[in-house]
Amino acid sequence: MAKTTKTLMIPDELVMNKIYLIRGQKVMLDRDLAELYGVTTGNLNLAVKRNKKRFPKDFIFQLTKEEFEALILQNAISKKQGRGGTRKLPYAFTEQGVSMLSGVLNSWIAIQVHIQIIRVFAKMREML
Repeated sequence: MAKTTKTLMIPDELVMNKIYLIRGQKVMLDRDLAELYGVTTGNLNLAVKRNKKRFPKDFIFQLTKEEFEALILQNAISKKQGRGGTRKLPYAFTEQGVSMLSGVLNSWIAIQVHIQIIRVFAKMREML
């Protein structure tokens, strides 16, 4: 019997719309990554916190209030997420930070989403 493998298809446009240019770097926000990976933002950030050594400052940084407000004003993201809005400023993951997440979030969905995100980052690099 042949073994079948399922793949999770996420449209490239969906991923591209979740990549922002902040501090001159292409990044993805913790809440967008959590949504794609099918986990809560709190659980994603907890996994990062438990593995701090894997995430140096050039892999992840926390947005300033001004940066976060600028994203809201540009309609890039909505002000409220879920009930009560955002309590903490979001974390931004560089491409290397997103790659490191694959070693921390080790579910089937996380692996499939990670592959798709890395492909989109590569496509964006080629377009530039």
